Amino acid sequence: MIYNSIIETIGNTPLVRLNKIGGELDAQITAKVEYLNPGQSIKDRIALKMIDDAEEKGLLKPGGTIIEGTSGNTGMGLALVAAVRGYKCIFTTTDKQSKEKVDLLRALGAEVRVCPTNVEPEDPRSYYSVAKRLDEEIPNSYYPNQYDNLSNTRAHYETTGPEIWEQTEGKITHYVAGMGTGGTISGTGKYLKEQNPDIKVIGVDSVGSVFKKYFETGEFDKNEIKPYLTEGIGEDLIPENVDFDIIDDVVQVNDKNALVTTRELARQEGLFIGGSCGAAVYGAIEYAKREQLGSDALMVIILPDSGTRYVSKIYSDEWMKEHNFLD
Repeated sequence: MIYNSIIETIGNTPLVRLNKIGGELDAQITAKVEYLNPGQSIKDRIALKMIDDAEEKGLLKPGGTIIEGTSGNTGMGLALVAAVRGYKCIFTTTDKQSKEKVDLLRALGAEVRVCPTNVEPEDPRSYYSVAKRLDEEIPNSYYPNQYDNLSNTRAHYETTGPEIWEQTEGKITHYVAGMGTGGTISGTGKYLKEQNPDIKVIGVDSVGSVFKKYFETGEFDKNEIKPYLTEGIGEDLIPENVDFDIIDDVVQVNDKNALVTTRELARQEGLFIGGSCGAAVYGAIEYAKREQLGSDALMVIILPDSGTRYVSKIYSDEWMKEHNFLD
């Protein structure tokens, strides 16, 4: 089969059994390997959906400029779609993100503005605020806003959820995903629960993020917000794409457990992935142990992106030792 462009290859990623990590569990632990999308992350799905919807509504016109705040992966997906369809891209990101992510975005022709991490979302220097300001200043621009754009959730409701249901032949009992913009967990979880309301949806959050406490208490507590190094999950705000009614439990994972697990998955399972993947697997296994899941349980964990984004960080012994993540 010959595809008309690279963006037609987005989706239909494989489901792979974990054999060694979590091998002591009775439950079947599987991972959906999203780095096999063309932009090497799950965010290709939402990039295509957001742009398709914007074109259909007339929000994005020929020759326009796509402006987005991104931790890297959504930007990569948007840059691929933009390259195929002839749009320009300007992305804002934070100084927490890896150099590889910024270099990859620039390699695809995007302009990248790096903003400080440790400022309030409303601060004019934040990557959210800078993206919004650029959208107001630049003519014929479109700001997808992956956090509050419900095309994000719909992308996973229409693609990721049905794929998992089909791949597990409807036998999935537990679905685990990291929580960032909220689209992956909410869209996929909504579809799966419509097929079987007994399926448990477990969110994985980062220590230093507001999600877990908000889920448990309904309180947005700024005291929960602290710096952390795991990229792509956790937030200092509540995006509109997070549907807490879909979520059954939230597990928080610290940087060390997330990043050490990431390296173990590469060395023991051959899965070369990013840090939020390690967090998701660690959180999933902790949940499975706590709930004493038996052999009748089939857990699917989302692995959002590739380790190619993190060679200078997670896969660098020097960087890991510098942050006391390796003994």
